[in-house]
Parts: sequence; C-alpha cells; structure tokens
Amino acid sequence: MIFVKSDDLKTGMRIARPIYNKNGVLLYERNSKLTVQGMNSIKNFGLLGIFVLEPAEPVPPMTKDDIEFERFQTMCVFSIQEELDQIIKNSRYAKIQTIVANIIKNYGHLDRKISFQQNLRSKEDYFYKHSLNVAILCAMIAHTMKASVSEQLDAVTAAVVHDIGKLSAPKSLMIQDKWTEAEREQMRNAEVAGFGKLEHVFATNPNIKRICVQAQNNLDNLQRGRATDLNKMVTGAKILSVAEVFDTMTAVQLDRERQSEIAAFKHLLRNPRYFDETVVNALSCSIKLLVPGVSVELNTGAKGLVLVENERNILKPLVLTFKDNRIIDLGNRVYDGHIEIVDIMKTMDNRHVMNMDLLKRQGITVEEPQYVDDDGKDPEGE
Repeated sequence: MIFVKSDDLKTGMRIARPIYNKNGVLLYERNSKLTVQGMNSIKNFGLLGIFVLEPAEPVPPMTKDDIEFERFQTMCVFSIQEELDQIIKNSRYAKIQTIVANIIKNYGHLDRKISFQQNLRSKEDYFYKHSLNVAILCAMIAHTMKASVSEQLDAVTAAVVHDIGKLSAPKSLMIQDKWTEAEREQMRNAEVAGFGKLEHVFATNPNIKRICVQAQNNLDNLQRGRATDLNKMVTGAKILSVAEVFDTMTAVQLDRERQSEIAAFKHLLRNPRYFDETVVNALSCSIKLLVPGVSVELNTGAKGLVLVENERNILKPLVLTFKDNRIIDLGNRVYDGHIEIVDIMKTMDNRHVMNMDLLKRQGITVEEPQYVDDDGKDPEGE
C-alpha cells in the first residue's frame, strides 16, 4: 500500500481504502480501479491524495469496525470543520452538542477494542482531523475508566474545541514547518486568546475552558521540565492530555515520519508525572496495540510476530520469532529485564490475516477478527 498524491494518480490504480463523501455515502470501494472520472472526483473532493495498492498486492483485510471507523472519520471531520469555523467567526456554537453526542454514541460505549487507524493529514486540515481523533480517544478512555456522563461529555467537548486558538492564528504561521521564537510566542498568544473565546462561548459550562487550559499547561510543563500536580487536574484534563499526545505522535503526515502506537504508549508510561496511570491504562484497554498479527522488534535484535495479546500487560505478549520459530512468552518473569519489545516493525500495513486453525492445533487460542470482503460486505451476510 502506498500513498499517491492526487496529481500523480493514474487510471487503473486500485484503491486501497474506501472513499466516502461528507455524508458518509460510499463513493469508491476498496480494490476499485481508478477511472478518469474517479480521478477528477478525488481532486474535486479536495483530497490531498489516496492510498492505492501496488500491482501485485492483495487487498489488506479490514473488519466491520475498520470500515465504520473510516466512514465515521470522513463524515465527522467535515462537521467539525464547519463548527469550529462557525465558533471562530461568530463566537457561538451551533452543532457542537450533536457532534459530541455522535462521537460518544459511536465510540463512548464500546465493549471491545478497535484499531485506531490514522488518516493522512495535510497542513490545511491537520487540526480538524486532530480534534476529531482526540475526541474519539477521549470518549473511549472516559468510558473505559467508567467516568460519569458529565465527565465524558466535558472531555469530548473540550477535545473538539481545544485547538480553537491555533485555528485563529494566521494561516501562514499554521502551515510552517518551524517557528522562530517570536512566531512561537505569536502562536502561544493565539492559544491563550482561544481559551478566552471558549470562556465566552461556553459561559454556562466553565469546565470546558478549565479542561483545555489545564491540559495545555500540563503539556507545556512536560516540554519545559516543570512539575505538574496531577491531583489538582480535573478528570477531563488528564484524559485530554493523554489523548492529545497519543494522536499527535501517531498522526500520519507527508512531511514527517510518524511514531508507532507502541512508541507513543511507552512515552506516556515513561512520564507518570504528567500522564495519569489510570488514564494511560484505559487507553491500552480501548485500542488494539500489540495484538495477533503485529510484527515487532525485540531488544535482542530478533524480530517476531505477536501470537497472543497480554491483557494484563500489553507490552508482554506471546511472540513467535522469525529466525528460529521460537515462541517467547514475554509475560513470563524469567524474561523480565532481559527480553522486551522495542517497537513495532515498520511495515506497509500492520493488519494481517492469521491462520487461526493452525494456532488452534498448537493449543493457542486467540480472538478471531471478522473480516469483510473486498467490497466491504460481511462474508456471512450479516
């Protein structure tokens, strides 16, 4: 799977991931071949480009959850863009409650983990996609923590609007790769002005501004090496801090290399003074990280495949090494301090189809994902 810019698309290329319009209607299915009309449509949609399959590459497996996540992201990001632009222009919100309710309805009541797939972001749409993904993470984390309804609502609402100040900054500043000290201060002033706008817009719920300010101050403290008293932070701010950093580190952009989900998770664990342990654990219980089929690198230099997830400690799964077909249970105390996972291998796609029957014959039981056909339909007709 490779990313191809809109201007470089050619007829006959096969689409790797489904494409939806802003209403969530499927426009092009996976494995569809591009036509001249399709290429023009993609450009008219304003897409930076799309993921396509290489000539001999099979269609990567996707579950119903994966397909729905793609659809929901596409549909919701347009609503968030319109709403944030409305708040900046008129200092009032129109659909924020509906947006938050939809996010919580879809991702704030799950009884299972999902694959948190990142879509490519351009500099122009980065903050809108970032706000959506941070809000989805906040909804899942709050639910896993069994936070109250009001805490979940406040955390998700704050996530949607937390970057409102950055969106008010000059566009020339927003799309720059690096800032001078003066430009950095200008962006910081825009953030502070944004918090002032939130105080006005959400005058009846001051907790929204409080969550945004506390989370931002916490991350500023981390960057500058200053202490944060987590006990003085409200629950929503603790959740937003974790979701903000995780999404920022794993975001897919053309001009920088993303970090893996495991690298981001380890970063959160290494900084307990800034990221509440309960919140970080809730994140690991909400999304799929080291699950069956993920290829990993060990600190011994060996590479292997995760066979079974460790529910109690996600960093210690059952691994099959490639070199000698050795099965290592990293959860066994004998390996403590000796063998550990360094990171996920940099592969084109971390979703694989595993031979579950073979694993069962070896006495290994794993949860079987329900993949859909190439056209997005459930093979069992459900």
